[in-house]
Amino acid sequence: MPYPRDAPLPRAEPAEVGVSAHGLRRLDDALRDEIDRRLIPGAVLGVARRGRVAHLATYGYRDAAAEVPMTLDTLFWAASMTKPLTVATAMTLVEGGAIALDDPVTAHLPELAGLEVGEAVGADLRRVPLARPLTLRHLATHTAGMVEGFLEGSPVHRLYAEAFGNGMTDLDGAEFLARIARLPLFNQPGALWHYGFGIDVLGLLLERVSGGPLRDLMARRLLLPLGMEDTGFGLRPADTERYARPLAIDPDTGAPQALPDLGRARFDSGGAGAVTTAGDYLRFAAMLVAGGALGDATVLRPGSVAEMTRDQLGPGVDVSRIGGDEPTLAGYGFGLGVAVRRDGHAALAGTPGDYTWAGAGGTYWWADPRRELAVVLMTHTPALPARRRHRELVRRLVLAALID
Repeated sequence: MPYPRDAPLPRAEPAEVGVSAHGLRRLDDALRDEIDRRLIPGAVLGVARRGRVAHLATYGYRDAAAEVPMTLDTLFWAASMTKPLTVATAMTLVEGGAIALDDPVTAHLPELAGLEVGEAVGADLRRVPLARPLTLRHLATHTAGMVEGFLEGSPVHRLYAEAFGNGMTDLDGAEFLARIARLPLFNQPGALWHYGFGIDVLGLLLERVSGGPLRDLMARRLLLPLGMEDTGFGLRPADTERYARPLAIDPDTGAPQALPDLGRARFDSGGAGAVTTAGDYLRFAAMLVAGGALGDATVLRPGSVAEMTRDQLGPGVDVSRIGGDEPTLAGYGFGLGVAVRRDGHAALAGTPGDYTWAGAGGTYWWADPRRELAVVLMTHTPALPARRRHRELVRRLVLAALID
């Protein structure tokens, strides 16, 4: 039975689920201060614990220049927060036996059969055979070697930058795969973690297996059962007014800033193409915390959620780029589509086993199964310093508000 759209989650008084109302007021004050100082235009924050919403609030403006207030139905670019949605959709096909995580990618996308690894030899690039098959698991864990070209300056990175720019291309799915097929991988499959296009390729693989667009498969298997009717790929013209605008000027640098044009996309990007609301994404996060179910709707088995949210990177995998590329994730490994906190020191406060993945537009979420906690922050702050500041601020103040 689909989860009712008009009831995102049952509401609770904060104290009923172990959250301090005073602590939430401190969080409200901190976000309003960010808006008053023109560091963010506005935000929506949701905090759910033990399957109930303790806090769901709006702050500031959907469009600060026009003084349009923020509303709960405001749409945000999910960006890389699309990735966990795509992986969860893939896990529904794993459960049904249509695919397996350790399937060779070429079993479903034979056009990638010629992939090789690029090794730098002085100023030249030598291509060598794959030491092992590239699998769906490699795609979902960012260990496939299909790198974002703008992150580093190696010969392989430069080839990806030339092929895909900043990732927001006007290629269709077949053209995207054709370019991937011609490029060398940065590393042998499974050897190291490097953020990249693996989950975009996974989304196209899901289309090949299901015989239709990713948006239809995701809606059928995940979004509609959870009542996530405001989540989808791209921005429909009728929804333009509901879409949040960033500040025109980056408050840290004074440089102009804007979100990418989602209208350029010609395929459903499983890595970055979704648009969503805070309430919708809070349902998704709460479903994971609950082991795959929300109300009467069950979209994943507990074992599938456990597989997604366990650290998949063994001791032989180079994980230095997780905390190197994103300092707030120092101390994290990686599951399927999500970063997973390891035991020991980490950059942010939290609990071993909590998991997260943020969006380049400023959106952020994390879930802590031990605390039965799910938190979603939606704001459009594309500048990296602002994104990092708000992740740290919200996490610190939410955890400080927990009273048991």
